Amino acid sequence: MTDTTLIPETESLDAPAASGTPYRVLARKYRPQNFDELVGQDALVRTLRNAIQSGRIHQAYMLTGVRGVGKTTTARIIARALNCVGTDGKGGPTISPCGVCDQCVSIAADRNVDVIEMDAASNTSVENIREIIDGVRYAPAGARYKLYIIDEVHMLSKNAFNALLKTLEEPPPHVKFVFATTEIRKVPITVLSRCQRFDLRRVDHATLVGHFTRVAGKEGVEVDPEAIALIARAADGSVRDGLSLLDQAIALGGGKVTALQVRDMLGLADRTRVIDLFQAALSGNPAAALEVLDDMHKRGADPIVIVQDLLDFTHFLTRTKVVPGTAEDPGIPEEERTRGVELSGKLGMPALTRAWQVLLKGLGEVQHAPVPIQALEMVVIRLAYASDLPTPGDLLKRIQDAGGVEAAARALSAMPSGGGGPTASLGGGAPMAVMSGGRAQGAARQLEAPAPVAAPVARAPDLADPKSFVEVVKLFDEKREARLAADLRTVTHLVRFEPGLIELRPKDSAPSNLPGKVGQLLTEWTGRRWVVSVSSAPGEPTLREQELAAKDQVLAALMEHPTVKAVLTAFPGAKIGEIKDLSQPPPAAAPAPPETDGDDIPDNPYFDAPPPMDDSDYDGDF
Repeated sequence: MTDTTLIPETESLDAPAASGTPYRVLARKYRPQNFDELVGQDALVRTLRNAIQSGRIHQAYMLTGVRGVGKTTTARIIARALNCVGTDGKGGPTISPCGVCDQCVSIAADRNVDVIEMDAASNTSVENIREIIDGVRYAPAGARYKLYIIDEVHMLSKNAFNALLKTLEEPPPHVKFVFATTEIRKVPITVLSRCQRFDLRRVDHATLVGHFTRVAGKEGVEVDPEAIALIARAADGSVRDGLSLLDQAIALGGGKVTALQVRDMLGLADRTRVIDLFQAALSGNPAAALEVLDDMHKRGADPIVIVQDLLDFTHFLTRTKVVPGTAEDPGIPEEERTRGVELSGKLGMPALTRAWQVLLKGLGEVQHAPVPIQALEMVVIRLAYASDLPTPGDLLKRIQDAGGVEAAARALSAMPSGGGGPTASLGGGAPMAVMSGGRAQGAARQLEAPAPVAAPVARAPDLADPKSFVEVVKLFDEKREARLAADLRTVTHLVRFEPGLIELRPKDSAPSNLPGKVGQLLTEWTGRRWVVSVSSAPGEPTLREQELAAKDQVLAALMEHPTVKAVLTAFPGAKIGEIKDLSQPPPAAAPAPPETDGDDIPDNPYFDAPPPMDDSDYDGDF
């Protein structure tokens, strides 16, 4: 619920702790005592309210969600709601427990004998479940229902789950089960099918800000709104985590909590400096980016948190570009909103997705590096130099505008290797700066570059460049690449051919790596770089289709020949089975099999058979 009234667990907790009274942390002090105080779980509250009011109380509930969203708290509220007897001792199950009857007080104090809480993480065996099975046979000692609350139920062993199944399916009328887990996928489906499941969602940022502000007011602590927003963001949807951070911030501030204190406590970087770092890197200025990063590190920002902030800002820019209303969220700081909208308009989607991939990979590197700040510097440098990489469509267009592959290769080889920053130009064109927009202008084809070649391959003296697509296919046949030759002949349409550049339109049945493999092998065989690209143009018929069409033309011409007509007329039903061109030499005959002696054993000069026996060799004995 977004608008709640906070009631501490006991009245004495409203006042400052007296001398000798142990301090109770905020997460326990302001734990909700009824459904009205649950934060951010409107769907759950509405369902349980209706179920209790209508008397449709299920035998078992499964509560799942991330840590700190109220699973165990909800289980205890259910226990109080089902066992509350009211102030007069005659009430029934209610959606608003009175909090003053013996049942409500004993359950709140964790001393009710009929409400049994068990931690499945330390009670995982069949013996622990057998105690529950034995206990369900007895009626409650004083409550209306005997409730078994099993926390982290996914930790139970397989045998323990199996032992519980029958009791869970048909429990006695006076027994109810409430399970809580953070790993719902580890709970067997046979258990889930016997429970009514509730998914407690993460509490949104605005609800957490309001809740923490009310708690700070109850505690009489002055907290900056920006500090509350930082704590809510760090809580990541968990009320308990956020209250623990607020408790720590209050202790650090000594009565006044500022954004600077919270930022230092969490190791966070100033959001403005994060935007400065992102803009410097994406502008292709690694020196300025490293200067900003060094300043952030000196101020105590954690390198891992910096990468996470950069990822978060990249996601914000991408979402703003896709969903323009994202920047209108009032929970977003003004600096981030104004500069984010400006950057989102300048950056293209390829640049943003490339930055996301670089940062996501860099996060793992920073987490496992022996010196995290050094790894982060390398990530920032990589991001700056990767910002100017063109998309495949842009690259192909630039290659074509530069006069073909050879001219583009000469332009690339003439580029300086360093010192001038990552901005590069191709074929004398404008610098490929990502800040000017790296969006592909509706390119109809996508470049698939072959595998990189470490050094130029020396041209074989007896291997010339193919002059046509037919010669390319013939070359693959000669090199015993039968599968690739068959694919080129049957499932690819030629769109454009020139030495060093082939444009194809593969059919759906063609392998996805066909262009790259063809370009790689042609480069290795001919000693020059071949670019094989995919086009959406119709192109020519496949070579196989052309062969069949030519054969059909020859057959149609033969059918009109007078001699053929006369033969077909003289022999009704006859058909032309094969057409041979007598001007072409006949194919070479297959080598004859080796001669044998009639016993299927080839002649072998090294094999001496024994001479045949005559009558003189027979001595009469067998």
